Amino acid sequence: MSTSTGTGSGPRPRPSRRLFLGAAAAVPLALSGALSLGVRPAYAVDSAYVMGYFTESPSGLGDDYGLHLAVSTDGLQWMPLNQNNPVVVPTLGAAGLRDPFIMRKQDGGFVVIATDLKGTDWSRNSQYIHVWDSADLRTFTGYRLLKLHDMATHSWAPEAYWDAGRGQYGVIYSAVNSSGHNVIMVNYTTDFVTATAPQVFFDPGYDVIDGDLAVGVNGVNYLYYKKDQALVGARSTTLAPGSFTPFSTPVAQGGTEAPTLVKSLTSGTWYLWGDTYTPNGVFYAWQSGSLAAGTWAAVDQRLYTQPVNSKHCTIATITASEYSNLVARWGSPAWNRLKSYNYPGRYVRHSGFVGRIDPYPFDPYTDAHWKLVPGLADSAGVSFQSVNYPARYLRHYSYNLRLDENDGTSAFAADATFHRTAGLADSSWTSFRSYNFPTRYIRHADSLLRIDPVSTATELADATFSVGY
Repeated sequence: MSTSTGTGSGPRPRPSRRLFLGAAAAVPLALSGALSLGVRPAYAVDSAYVMGYFTESPSGLGDDYGLHLAVSTDGLQWMPLNQNNPVVVPTLGAAGLRDPFIMRKQDGGFVVIATDLKGTDWSRNSQYIHVWDSADLRTFTGYRLLKLHDMATHSWAPEAYWDAGRGQYGVIYSAVNSSGHNVIMVNYTTDFVTATAPQVFFDPGYDVIDGDLAVGVNGVNYLYYKKDQALVGARSTTLAPGSFTPFSTPVAQGGTEAPTLVKSLTSGTWYLWGDTYTPNGVFYAWQSGSLAAGTWAAVDQRLYTQPVNSKHCTIATITASEYSNLVARWGSPAWNRLKSYNYPGRYVRHSGFVGRIDPYPFDPYTDAHWKLVPGLADSAGVSFQSVNYPARYLRHYSYNLRLDENDGTSAFAADATFHRTAGLADSSWTSFRSYNFPTRYIRHADSLLRIDPVSTATELADATFSVGY
């Protein structure tokens, strides 16, 4: 259940669930539907990933509490679908969702479940969760609420898994029971229409939320959750309620919640994603070669890019055909973002019509959205057209980059045209050489964008960017 404290300027400070829960903390994310290995009927081999999430931005301009989707071929670099707009929106309960979870069911189709909550009213009670069925994540049917309990509390961050021993799906979620603190509860269901009475699945004696399961990994089941401001793991050789024991070394980057366990489709590497609320809305990732070890190493931020404004994600594996069909149905973004090589938490943006790099996230978030169009002075080059000010382009003036209106002159066209080259610090990235000052490249200096000659290692890194989403 991702929360936020509200960073940056804006009219709406965001209360944190951590503050709402008092001395307690908050918790984490999900994967291929509480990862359940080796239990599905045979079908085409998974070779890609889909992420579900909702969105928030610092001053609320990017808030949307519907289901958003993104896809990836490597599980690290993500492309939002539907222009980062929702693909389905809840209409029952609070008419908004948080913490969506996607699971492939035993029949090969998908179920999507989510917290019944719009915004950050942590005091709102709901005994229900949102549910959709989907054959392909392109259409969503059977929308309904599923009742989980009768307690005067919430049902936060639901996830599902297949319990082969029971022949039923388990649905885990966080709720405050008679203990007075959040525990992880479980109900069982065969159809996500009705469910058994709730049981306590995991209660270590302190407040826990956002449980995420990896089932049947070398005979062991792993449960990650949020304790205080960190992600912690527990494990059990069974799926019996009450059988999990904490064991791992906590990981965090600031206030961290919403853990998601993801196994690489091409190696033995496991990834643990976490969502921060200090600052709000930044994903971090850790990796490990063994869940049994319970230790994690931070992944370089250069290697992964989250969808714009994404919060509390779920990641499921999909086939190549499903990947292609999702892109065909929902479309790829009509814009790009440019990420700094040596400051990979920062993105190229305009602010006050000045070009700069700033830490993600910020508002207006569309200040960092660019259309890379054929160069105004040379179609073999590229010009950067602003998405939120489409009459304006990034151009250099006295070697400084700024966002100006195209006046139609040849001088403007030349100033706003650049040639893409292999990244000067890393050839798999990109650098941009000035059209009319070909010894100069776009680079950042003290967070401001300029065109300069570059030669030192620092300057080469300053002039290197990734073009993504």
